[in-house]
Order: sequence, then structure tokens, then C-alpha cells
Amino acid sequence: MPLTSLKLPELSLVLLIGTSGAGKSTFARRLFRPTEIVSSDQCRALVSDDENDQSSTPDAFALLHYLVGLRLKRGLLTVVDATNVQPEARNTLVQLARDYHVLPTAIILDVPDRVAEDRNRDRAERQHLGRHVVPQQRQQLRRSLKTLKAEGFRHIFHLHGPEEIDAVQAVVRDPLYNNRKADAGPFDIIGDVHGCYQELVQLLTDLGYTVQPEPMQDVRDLGVRVTAPAGRRALFLGDLVDRGPASPQVLRLVMRMVQDGLALCVPGNHDIKLLRHLNGKQVSEQHGFAETLAQLALESDTFKNQVRQFLDALVSHYVLDGGRLVVAHAGLREDMQGRGSGAVRAFALFGETTGEIDEFGLPVRYNWALEYRGRAMVVYGHTPVPTPEWLNNTIDIDTGCVFGGRLTALRYPERELVSVPAAAVYCEPARPLRPAVVAEEAATLTAQQAHDDLLDIRDVTGKQIVKTRLLPSVTIREENAVAALEVMSRFALNPKWLLYLPPTMSPSETSALPDMLEHPAEAFDYFRRQGQERVVCEEKHMGSRVVVVLARNEDAARRRFGVVGEGPGKCYTRTGRNFFNDAALEAAFLKRLQQALTTAGFWEQFGTDWLCLDAELLPWSAKAQELIKNQYAAVAAAATAALPEATAVLAQAATRGLDGIEALLARTTARQTAAQHYAEAYRRYCWPVESLADLRLAPFHLLATEGRTYFDKDHAWHMETLRTLSRADDGLLRATPYRVVHLRDIADVEAATQWWLDLTAAGGEGMVIKPYDFIPTGQKQLVQPALKCRGREYLRIIYGPDYLLPGNLERLRERGVKAKRNLALREFTLGVEGLERFVAGAPLREVHQCVFGVLALESEAVDPRL
Repeated sequence: MPLTSLKLPELSLVLLIGTSGAGKSTFARRLFRPTEIVSSDQCRALVSDDENDQSSTPDAFALLHYLVGLRLKRGLLTVVDATNVQPEARNTLVQLARDYHVLPTAIILDVPDRVAEDRNRDRAERQHLGRHVVPQQRQQLRRSLKTLKAEGFRHIFHLHGPEEIDAVQAVVRDPLYNNRKADAGPFDIIGDVHGCYQELVQLLTDLGYTVQPEPMQDVRDLGVRVTAPAGRRALFLGDLVDRGPASPQVLRLVMRMVQDGLALCVPGNHDIKLLRHLNGKQVSEQHGFAETLAQLALESDTFKNQVRQFLDALVSHYVLDGGRLVVAHAGLREDMQGRGSGAVRAFALFGETTGEIDEFGLPVRYNWALEYRGRAMVVYGHTPVPTPEWLNNTIDIDTGCVFGGRLTALRYPERELVSVPAAAVYCEPARPLRPAVVAEEAATLTAQQAHDDLLDIRDVTGKQIVKTRLLPSVTIREENAVAALEVMSRFALNPKWLLYLPPTMSPSETSALPDMLEHPAEAFDYFRRQGQERVVCEEKHMGSRVVVVLARNEDAARRRFGVVGEGPGKCYTRTGRNFFNDAALEAAFLKRLQQALTTAGFWEQFGTDWLCLDAELLPWSAKAQELIKNQYAAVAAAATAALPEATAVLAQAATRGLDGIEALLARTTARQTAAQHYAEAYRRYCWPVESLADLRLAPFHLLATEGRTYFDKDHAWHMETLRTLSRADDGLLRATPYRVVHLRDIADVEAATQWWLDLTAAGGEGMVIKPYDFIPTGQKQLVQPALKCRGREYLRIIYGPDYLLPGNLERLRERGVKAKRNLALREFTLGVEGLERFVAGAPLREVHQCVFGVLALESEAVDPRL
């Protein structure tokens, strides 16, 4: 019976093979999406404006091969609509399939010559074809039928005549065996077992599984029964056999778990070696295989056949959880994930070697994880290490159990490691688990930290599109990246401390009240419109915004941040610069803060040995001394020196009755008063800083500790948590006054407004109004994380002494806050993303993509006074 559907691999390169007039283009348009088809005729038209211009064929096929390569690189099924009857025409395409680890498929449309010739006669654009063309192509097609399999085509469909071709009504896209993206786990991923049955049972028990012997009622029974924790499954990374004392028992256990749907398994190189032996191939008995053979000699032929069938069915690797997790025995490069080829299978089994032999007589392996940039977490084994090693979103969990190390499991998605020690040294390793490290400092760093010692400039130059949790993406323009690179390369502190940069903050909309540019009413209205029921109003300190990253001690700083000899932490500015120029003052400040944290029991309460705080460091003059002296004080000095003189002259002139003098005198007198208010305004926020006793730290966000961020906590929680901390040292720490405001409660809103009026009348800067939840949920769009509402006198510092004089305030009311708010949202999104990446153990380059992005956005053309 004719086929009504063709079953193709979901990722394949499909070559339509047939003579001119065989109906390839019609067949392709009927069964494939237009974007999947790359046509030689269309390529001729693109390069020559004439799809029948045979002189353009070399250029047309160069374009065709280029397009095919791009699609295969991106993992897209691709159909080549060309005659493809000559081996040399197919060879380049098959090589492209190999290069991108894609399965090549041939669909042969075999029609009689007269049918093809009749169709060509009916097409005006085919009148140029000579009578010899179709018979010649048919001969080439006939010869090709014998060689297609040898050329590398894994799937071949031969459709005879128009009836069989027309009978095909559908193409079924068959998922590759490694495609388990719909399977999200949770998983318990177990490293190389190597016959260590006792340790495997103990590890499974620790993970919550129960393993019990079961009577064997049939020779095919495996004699063991496993119960899994609710919803969880084990995932074995291969190398179940060799070297250890109980390879058959390990096989029985794993096979039973896979049979019962409690586990998945990928093969290791030792497992495939056993499979080759069971298939009758000659294999070496080195590397522990002799022990496996001796153990299997005591087993039945039925069991050995079960093992052969089990190992033969194993898939080289799995792509799981929507592409977020990849498991393979020796790991897998990004370009091979979810692909199917001999090269993919070889890499998954053996990794990549340099071709060299080390001093122990073993192949030198190339560390592919050093260059890994993939989105998926890759979990692998194969190369034994003393402790699990994270590197660039990959982790090696072969901790050398058979060599006297440990058997390790990674719980996914929790990223929790569970391990049990080996009961004995079953086999001496051919080489030490880790090469000796010459540099003593390097030995104290993890593989990731050592790798992060060198950052790549290509990661932060050019246009960047950062994918984030809160927004689909944030775009960093190239010109902004250049500005950020200048700041980071010249002024920033050690990048390993830079976990987070805080976002800018937008003001509320402009107030219409007399002599007011900002007022809380507009901020309350904004959050009310955004569906917020409550907000938190915090007093705005006049200081410098700082981020404090602090560890419990220098050992903890080394372990978590990979820094050596730089103390336990850093206090840095919004642009990533060290806040303190005086190293002794910085050390004293950090030590005092450590003591406060210890006194408050913070380390024990949060189960951490480090933290990250968002805070204000007072006074403003501690960091802005030069700014005050050169910008604000200079203006005040000039105004208070010149304006009294001008006023006196104008007053004298007014006595003479000159026209217009009274108005000018009034304006100058007003400017003189405004200058006095200006000087008083900035002086309120300045006091001499000669020692630690002159500093105050006002923390308002506890951003992160080990293993978690606190973006899920509301702002009232942050305020109360940090108020408790502040009590441990009220000489250094200042609790930020705040109040929770219910926006539907008029009395509550009025009381908060009056609080703002009292604060600003007493010389305070104003307040910051935030949604009650740190990241409000249930909104169609992200809500502003905070709005600042500043008082009249503080705004005089920002906009200048004369900003309230007639005409000036009217112009300022025309200011727009849209660009500032857009900037604030993007910077907030990047800040959250970067810190979450750091806590999750992401490489420093991924954290810095966000940190660098915040700094780059700061160079956008937005009025800095907003």
C-alpha cells in the first residue's frame, strides 16, 4: 500500500531527489512550511533575477549551502529543493549535516521520463531544457539508489510514480530519542557508580528511595525492588560497571529502576565497552574490565542478554526540562545538544582529547567546559574530581567513589548536592584526582573562580540583548557599552565583588500645587492606578547610595567570591567604584559592621556567611566633598558675595526714581534670599568626616545571603529586619523611619502626606514611596520599584537657587519623567537578574552582563536632575 505519511526526524536535512519535472517543488510546498524550503531555483533568482539562468548556478548553490548551514546551526529542519541526483551535489549537503550533527534524509521522487517531460513542456520557464536532460538525470538517479546509504543517509524514502507521491498527505516529525524536553523532573542525578553497589544503595536511601531485595520467580526477574520519593526520579550518568566489587548488582538495580519508570540512564564509555563484549567483539580487559568479566561469569545467560539489550537501548544524552538541563556521561558542547550523530555520541561517551598522552599514560582531555556558553545546565561525570566542580553552568559530579572518594548526586532543580563516602578504596587511580597546583592561591579557588580571573572583553562590547526574568529582554546599545567599559576598566574595584548595581529612581509626576515641583499625591495616584493597595513610605536620607558586600571572615570571602587578600568585603558606589579612599577607614568600617551582624545573630539566623546590602552612607559630604566644594559651595559663595552688593546698588538707584529699578531690585532681593536658602540647604547634609565615628550607614534592602535573594519579601519585612540589625550598633547603623500606607484609606494617605511635609519643613530631603511588595505581581506590566518625592529646599540644591522664582518653576513643570521611568525599570530588572544569577552560581561573566548593563544604561541621555 502507498505510504500516506512519512516519518522524519524532527531535526534533519531533507534532500528531495528527482529529475527536473518530478514534482519536487509541489511536493515540498504541500508538506513543509515555506520557511523550511531552500530551493535552488529561488537561489538562482536571488543572485541573478532569473531562476533559469544556468550561468548563475555556482553562485546560487553557494547561497543555498550558506542558507542550509545557517538553518542547521540553529537546529531547524531544512528541505533542499534541487535535483540532487549527482553524488557531488549531495556530498556538500551531507557534510553540512555532519558538521551540525543533523541526520540526513533522502526522499526520492521517481517518475517516468515522459511524465517529467510533459510537465516541463507545460512550464514556459522550462522550454530551454534539451531533450537529453531528463534521461541523463534519470540515469544519475538510478546510480544514486545504490550509494545513498553509504553516503550517510539514515532515512531513505523511495516514492515510485505520481500515485505514490500524491498519496503522501503528511509528514510526521519524530522527536529524537534524546529529546525529553517535556520531562521537567525533579531528578536525582547520580555520578559514576563503577560497581559500588553498597554506596549506591546508601546514596539512594539518603535521597529518600527505598531499595529492597525481591524473590526471583523467573529467570528474567532482577531480584530487587525500588520505591521512589513522590514525583522524583533518578538519572544515572553511566559507567555503571568496571573496577568496583559489584557491577552485576548495580546493573540489576539500575535496570529495574529504568524498567519501572523510576530512572533514566545514559551510557558511559565503560558500559559501551561491556556492550561490545556482549555483542561478541574483542575488547581489552584493562581499566577494571577484567573484574566485571569475572563477576558476570557467575551470572546466567538470560541476565547477560538482558544487560546487552538494556545497554544497547541507552541514548547518548538527554535534553530535559524545556532545554534547561542536559545530561551526558562526559558532558556535551552546546552545538551538539539535542543533535544526533556519531560525533555527538562519541563526545558524550569520551569527551574531547587533545591527542596527547600524559605522564600516567592516559589521554589528555580537553576541558570543553572552559568555553561553554550554553543556556542549559550540563551535568556530567567521566573525569573524577575530589569534589563536584561547577564551571560555566556545568558540573562534574564524578567524585571517584571507586577510588576511595565519594558517590555524589545532584538534586535538580534544587542544585543540592548529596554524597556518601566510599566504604573502601576498590581501585587505585592511574593518576591523582586533581593535578598539583603550583600557585598556592589558585589551590584555594574553585574551578569557576579560577576561570573567572580573566574576563573576556567580547562579553561586554557591542550591542547586548540581556534575557531577564522580569522583562523579556533588556537591550544595551553599543555606544552605551563603550561608556560603561571606560568606567569599569579605569575606576571599578575588583569585579568579583560586583554582584549588583542599584537602579536609578524616578521622581513622581510634577505637582500643580503652588511653589511645589513634587508632592506625594502624584506618587500615591501612580501606584493606585497600577492596582497597588498598599505602599511603603521611607524617609529619604541625604547620603551616598552604596552596596555593601560583606563576608563573615576572609576565609568566607575567598570561598564565596574567589578573592584573596582583599579583606572580608567591600562598600562600593552606584558606579562600581570603591567608596573609601582610605584603606584603614574601610577596614574599620567593615569590621564594625561584621561585629554588629555577629551581635545581632544575623549569620546564624540566615544560615549564611555573607550578605549583600543596599544602603545609604551618611553624610553626603563623606563622598561628595569635591562636588560640594566645586559645584554647590562655589555657587553659594559667588551668589552671597555678589548679590548683596547688587542689591545695595539697586536700592540706592531706586531712591532716584529710575524706571524699572523697583522690579529689578525685587528680583535681585529674591535671588539673594534664594541663595541664602540654597547654602543652608546643602550645608544641612554635610558634616566633617574625620573618623569612623562620623559615619552612619542606613541599610534599607537585604538583597541576598548564601543560597537566596530577598526580592520575594515585602518592603516592610526589609525595614523591620534591618531595624533589628541596627539596634546591634546604633552608633554606626541608622534604622530608616518608614510607614505603611493603605492607598484606599484617606486618613492614612493624609497622615503620610503630613509626615512628608514635616520631614521636608525640618530640612529633610523627602521620602521614597515603594509598592508594598518588592516585585509586585499580577500586573500586566512591571510597576516602578520606587518613586522619590523630594522637598522644596532639597530641590533647590538640584535645580539651583532660583528655581522657584517666577518663570523658572513654570518651565520645570514641563519636565517629562517617561524616559527616567523606563530607565529605572530596565536597571531594576538587570539588578534583580544579576544578583539572582550570582546566588544560583552562574559564571561571573553572566552576572556582569547585568551589572555592566546597569552601568551602560546610566550613560543614556536622561536629565540627571530627575
